[in-house]
Amino acid sequence: MTLLGKTIHIAADLVLVSTCLAGIRRNTGLTLNKDFLLQDPGFQNFVGKYLEVGETVYDYSVASASSSSSFVRK
Repeated sequence: MTLLGKTIHIAADLVLVSTCLAGIRRNTGLTLNKDFLLQDPGFQNFVGKYLEVGETVYDYSVASASSSSSFVRK
């Protein structure tokens, strides 16, 4: 696999992990404790933006599933 292919694969995996964390937050209310990671405000800002990507993908996925005839609410 080329370097570009590996980079795309890792980026997609990171987005999936962020989306899973967004789903956990939305369904349970549990969230990642950013203060636990590091005391560096720059890193905490990066983690916050990383989690926002997951929130965006989660919102888009829910909206797409809601408008699709393949999914129904119970």
